[in-house]
Amino acid sequence: MRLTKLEHAALIIEQNGETLIIDPGSFTRPMTDVESVVAVVITHEHADHWTAEQLTGILAGNAGARLLGPAGVVAATAAAGITAEQVDAGDTVTVGSFTLRFFGGRHAVIHESIPVVDNVGVLVNDRFYYAGDSFTIPDGVEVDTLAAPAGAPWMKVAETMDYAVAIGAKNVFPTHEMVLSRAGKDLSNGRLTWAAEQGGGTFHALEPGDTLDI
Repeated sequence: MRLTKLEHAALIIEQNGETLIIDPGSFTRPMTDVESVVAVVITHEHADHWTAEQLTGILAGNAGARLLGPAGVVAATAAAGITAEQVDAGDTVTVGSFTLRFFGGRHAVIHESIPVVDNVGVLVNDRFYYAGDSFTIPDGVEVDTLAAPAGAPWMKVAETMDYAVAIGAKNVFPTHEMVLSRAGKDLSNGRLTWAAEQGGGTFHALEPGDTLDI
């Protein structure tokens, strides 16, 4: 599989000529040029992880792509006139070359005044794991490659360090970082480098457009 990191939390995964997109949101460049898309996974309903404009642009050239997300995503996309399929923690869905296993169920708490929404983590082909806006650990899974959150209102860097250590993936790279300055990204990258190395892994300081073969 080839993984391409885009801005913020958006990812493209390619295998056997097919494409999977994860979390194309408002902090990500318009995705109107992607091809051979078989599925789009949206981990939760917040706009930095999906927008109607992004989905419309993707579907314009990939009409058969399936949209997958938790109940909150199904409701939010329906309000925009877009149909998504509900997935929940414990579900497994195979789409083309991709086997998707879902974990978690709820977004991390931001503040007591802000509602907690549905959120699922996704394991792709039993190799790559991304938990959306949560620190859900996929129990019983040996993760090869982990997308670790770098900065968000719902986390602090100590938590993502502990999370990366607990999972112990061979490869770790940053996601959810568009809320950080360049100095903030460098600081988080340094901390996550330490965390990845605790389990013998490697940290990859991917920037938008960079790829990783996994």
